[in-house]
Amino acid sequence: MSQRRREIIAAVVAVGFGIAIAYMDSRPGFDATGITAGSLLVTGLVAAFIGGRRPWLWALATGIWMPVFEIRDASMWAPLAALVFTGIGALIGWLAARA
Repeated sequence: MSQRRREIIAAVVAVGFGIAIAYMDSRPGFDATGITAGSLLVTGLVAAFIGGRRPWLWALATGIWMPVFEIRDASMWAPLAALVFTGIGALIGWLAARA
């Protein structure tokens, strides 16, 4: 499979699952932080493994949607923690792809 095709697939996975996870987490009554964090980590891992390069891009493409859905004013910075989980997952996926 060509690198371009891999990057397109990785982008679809990262953005699609990132939006789905952020939407699910933003619903009233949903309070499963562990599931959200685990889902973000796994999605970042899978996207970076498929993409094979630029783990920072897959972490950002996956995790940026949490702040977009959740930050409503300047004092709500907790959703930025999503970028930490996607970053860890993307780093693991990138390292696995290089092995």
